[in-house]
Amino acid sequence: MRQWASVGKLEWYAFLATAPILWIALNYLLFEEEIFRDPRIWLLSIPLICLPGLVAWYLHCLLNRRLRQAFGTLDQTGLRLSLQVVALLLLASGFVLSLFCVYDRAGILGYRWEGADVQLGLLLSLGLCFLVETLSEADYTFLKYKESKDDVRSLEQLAEYQEFESLKNLINPHFLFNCLNTLSSLIAEDPPRAGRFLDELSKVYRYLLFSNQQALSALENEINFIRSYYQLLKTRYGNALELNVDVAPLYHRYLIPSLSLQLLVENAVKHNIASNDHPLVIDIFTTEGNQLIVNNNLQRKLVKGISTHIGLENIKMKYQLLHQAGFQIIEDEKNFTVALPLIWEQARTISPPGLKP
Repeated sequence: MRQWASVGKLEWYAFLATAPILWIALNYLLFEEEIFRDPRIWLLSIPLICLPGLVAWYLHCLLNRRLRQAFGTLDQTGLRLSLQVVALLLLASGFVLSLFCVYDRAGILGYRWEGADVQLGLLLSLGLCFLVETLSEADYTFLKYKESKDDVRSLEQLAEYQEFESLKNLINPHFLFNCLNTLSSLIAEDPPRAGRFLDELSKVYRYLLFSNQQALSALENEINFIRSYYQLLKTRYGNALELNVDVAPLYHRYLIPSLSLQLLVENAVKHNIASNDHPLVIDIFTTEGNQLIVNNNLQRKLVKGISTHIGLENIKMKYQLLHQAGFQIIEDEKNFTVALPLIWEQARTISPPGLKP
């Protein structure tokens, strides 16, 4: 049985607590003091009140479970509650009206339709249902709030870990030696270019330190950062490495997990051969489906380095914690492609210093 087709313990406890009250009250509205003198009333009410009521309650619980799956986030609470109220009104009203109609048409134990009794029955059943529904929704909303807080903490921890790993890679002796060696050569051969190189290097480290403050960054900031990072790599690899960026301006305010582009570019350089005859080409572009595509041609190194795929799993986990679908990794014989869903955020994002285009 599917998960959404099951009913939890809390729902059953609520039914067992309210069903006897409704059972007694409806019988009293139908026959008043006769319920204390005629046992047939109770016997007949089992198939006519209890069983249909159980079915109606079960259907309501299943519908609630389905609505919580379809509209389960905190920002969809209003829509979900509205649909639940409509469903509750239809089920409860249909049950009570059908009950009184059956008793009247069949003339069960001499009952005849009374408008006032029907109104009281509707008010009573709706009141009990709304009370139980309110308690259930309060419990559910509180649990979702706790989950969202846990997700935020996990996302922050992932962001800090990725920032630490990126910073660690950029301050390892090999990378620093290459940067300082390149800078030393440029100072002697081409001072203006050395100044530009130093400027890009400072932008990279400044952004790395800044990005630790937030799990998500504006796409425009990430693009500006990756351009600076690419300039450092370009000084080392020359024409063996190409970066093409084609991002529509309308996507600049969208968000992606911080340092995702740096991780993907670094991953491409680490696992592929780059030469002047066969350059490693990395393309970054947006699609109409609100996705950022990072693609590189495959030129696998003959001796593969140790790959734990932690970086890609890190990005994937961030999207899962954000409840954002669409993250994809696609690999064929010629290309390695990663699709990053772009996240729209109305709130303004802080623009890091030194990375203005």
